[in-house]
Amino acid sequence: MLANILVGLVALIHLYIVYLEMVLWDTPRGHKAFGLKPDFATASKVLAANQGLYNGFLVAGLIWGLWLGTAGFQVKMFFLLCVVVAGLYGAATVSRKILYIQAVPAALALAALWIGW
Repeated sequence: MLANILVGLVALIHLYIVYLEMVLWDTPRGHKAFGLKPDFATASKVLAANQGLYNGFLVAGLIWGLWLGTAGFQVKMFFLLCVVVAGLYGAATVSRKILYIQAVPAALALAALWIGW
């Protein structure tokens, strides 16, 4: 039960990231969220939308795993591992903030799922 709540939370976090990257990237809200200058945001808008699409696939996988219930254990494990790896890479290459926003919640959900909570 706790694991599924945490998986749902990770999916919601990534759903918001999708929205930020695909819709709000070139707005004051997107600039603030990602620390962007308007010129850079305009120039990189298409790249951000592509990145948002990939985050959308993570959301889809996590929701699919939740929808499958107990049969979705491996699906949830796989997509949570993908989120952890992406979060670690982002923290190492872009901003340490990504570690706390993406990787830590996914790692907690992964641990709860593994333990059987």
